[in-house]
Amino acid sequence: MKQQLNAEIKNVPYNKEVQATYFKVLKYAKQQLATIEYEELRFTLERSEEPVIGSIIHEIVSPVLYLRLELHTDKLMRIHFGIEQVHLIGKVSDITTKFLRTLYKLTAKEVTTVNIEASVATDWFINSCSAMYEHIEERLKYHTFKQIPYKVSAQKRKQMLSVA
Repeated sequence: MKQQLNAEIKNVPYNKEVQATYFKVLKYAKQQLATIEYEELRFTLERSEEPVIGSIIHEIVSPVLYLRLELHTDKLMRIHFGIEQVHLIGKVSDITTKFLRTLYKLTAKEVTTVNIEASVATDWFINSCSAMYEHIEERLKYHTFKQIPYKVSAQKRKQMLSVA
C-alpha cells in the first residue's frame, strides 16, 4: 500500500517537475557553497526520507542557505527555502542573492514543462539559517552531517593566475 502511494505521488507530472527542479536548485546551491573559503560555512546537515503525506522528502541546512522539498497533505510537493541575512557585501551575499534568483528562475512557468510556480512556498521563511543550523546540530536526530569540499571559483582562479 505504501509503495503504491509513493509511486502514485511520484508519477503526478506536477510532482515530477517539482522534484526535478528541486534537485537542480540543490545542485546549484552546493556548487555555490563549495566556493566559500571558510570551512565552517561549507558544513551542511542533510535529511532524506521516502515521500509520505505531510513529510519532508529532502532537506539541507547550512549556515548560509536552507532548502526543503516536502509533500503536503494535498499530495503535492512544495519547496521551502531560506537564506542567511547578510549585511556585508561579499562572497556570502553573492551566494544568497544568486540562490534566490536561481530558485525563482528554475521554477518559472516559462522554463518548466508543467507550471510549478506555486510550488515555491512562502507561508514561512527562514532568515537565520545559521541559528537553524546550530539548533539542528545540537539535536542531530534526523540529519546527517556533511562537509562540501572547497572548490576555487572560476573568478578566483583567474585572479590567482593573473597575479602569478
